[in-house]
Amino acid sequence: MNIKGIVAVGLLIIFNQAVGFGQDHAVEFPPSNWFNLDASGNQVNGVSTEKAYQILAGKESKTIIVAVIDSGIDIDHEDLRDVIWVNEKEIAGNGIDDDKNGYIDDIHGWNFIGGKDGTNVGPDTYEVTREYVKLKAKYEGKKASKKPEYQYWLEINESYQSTFNKANKQYLFYDSLQHSVVRYDQLMRAYLDVEKLSIDNLQSVSTSDEKIAEGAAFMSNILQMVGDAEIIDIIIQLQEAVDHFGSQVNYGFNLEFDTRLIVGDDVNNLAEVGYGNTDVIGIGTDHFHGTHVAGIIAAKRGNNLGIDGIADNVKIMAIRTVPDGDERDKDVANAIRYAVDNGAKVINMSFGKAYSPNKAYVDEAVNYAASKGVLMIHAAGNSSQNNDVELNFPNKNLVDETVARNWIEVGASAWGNDDQLAASFSNYGKTSVDVFAPGVQIYSTAPENEYKNAQGTSMASPVTAGVAALLLSYYPELTIMDVKEIIMTSSRKFAGLMVVKPGSKDELVDFAELSMSGGIVNAYEAVKLAESRTIATQE
Repeated sequence: MNIKGIVAVGLLIIFNQAVGFGQDHAVEFPPSNWFNLDASGNQVNGVSTEKAYQILAGKESKTIIVAVIDSGIDIDHEDLRDVIWVNEKEIAGNGIDDDKNGYIDDIHGWNFIGGKDGTNVGPDTYEVTREYVKLKAKYEGKKASKKPEYQYWLEINESYQSTFNKANKQYLFYDSLQHSVVRYDQLMRAYLDVEKLSIDNLQSVSTSDEKIAEGAAFMSNILQMVGDAEIIDIIIQLQEAVDHFGSQVNYGFNLEFDTRLIVGDDVNNLAEVGYGNTDVIGIGTDHFHGTHVAGIIAAKRGNNLGIDGIADNVKIMAIRTVPDGDERDKDVANAIRYAVDNGAKVINMSFGKAYSPNKAYVDEAVNYAASKGVLMIHAAGNSSQNNDVELNFPNKNLVDETVARNWIEVGASAWGNDDQLAASFSNYGKTSVDVFAPGVQIYSTAPENEYKNAQGTSMASPVTAGVAALLLSYYPELTIMDVKEIIMTSSRKFAGLMVVKPGSKDELVDFAELSMSGGIVNAYEAVKLAESRTIATQE
């Protein structure tokens, strides 16, 4: 075992990611609510939410429904329960579709990835796996062809094999590393008769026993590499890596795993209504992601609990659609239609994938939302890729070669005014990504009345959705096209600021070139612009 290699390649990656993907900032640890704060007043590149409310003080607002299509939401959370949407047309628990929308007892939203018996989908396969299974039976071993579907099969085959092999190597690596840390920690604490290992007591070991010497060197290297971190924290984070890659191997790339046996729907009937269940939390599954996203948008403001969300007069419609794996086009499209038909004006979508076999059906739902005046906010993805070149679904580029005008694609930014402003993990694109928003070390609601940090474009998207809802709430005369244009125009620019290009080590690029607007969402400037336009209209 190469001790130095394991520590350098494994633990360093994990701990860099844990503290912000290795980013260095002038403000090392920003305030927990930094995404709501202001650049001039607080020296962090938040969206100036608190400053915006100075303009809005005393103004009336209209309640806006924001649909969160996600992994499930803890609707009983202390900081969310007062802002959860209630379907007043439905009578809870009577087993009747009172409002005749096709969904029985949908009080707070709907769960498209649950079964009628109350069970829920947790892990799921990736879309590339599902496409591989579908095409393998048809084309494996068959004569080569220039037909588009055969060429697509070749692409899917290559993608599946390469991504599965990579995930499997990562899983075996972290599993081996985690077991080694646990084993050597126990061994050396027993040998030294101490409760806690330190570099000093490990370096004091002098022995001819090869195993003891190896253990001392191994643990000493780890402690030197991770500094003040506790061994128990190292073990926990290694286990998280094992679980992450293990889930990919055991579920995401599993050719025989089929969650639709739980859901019980007809996968070929895309327009099917009523499948799923009422459990918008997703009991028994990991619903951290959706809970965190909902808090960013609308955690109850001014209640002296946890955090303040961005929008102060919204209701969160919970639509559970995203498993631990890839969401399905059928569920995404039907979730969009459900949100639109039940009164949502903003839809947040913090998810994405590399393949979309039924994109046309999703696009129909996007156009339907546009026809009903519903704004859609989508996370650009966390692969450090250029979305102008690489595909990430769903997206605003429709199969009919038009562009969805009711769509805002969001990249993730950090808090400092330095070359790390663009989050290192964020996707970007001068034409495909509209704007950036805070997405690094974002503190928000977590299940069971907890609060935690998370990062990703998944956090930047609800920041933007919150600002959009805020504008629609206080300026109801605005159309969704107005709101999109205001958010883009009022985004905070950084003239000539060169930043490290996401995915590169030190390649610099003008921040303005990473998105269409070239800026970061700013609630204060957006409210000022909305206010000025309202006054101009009145005149």
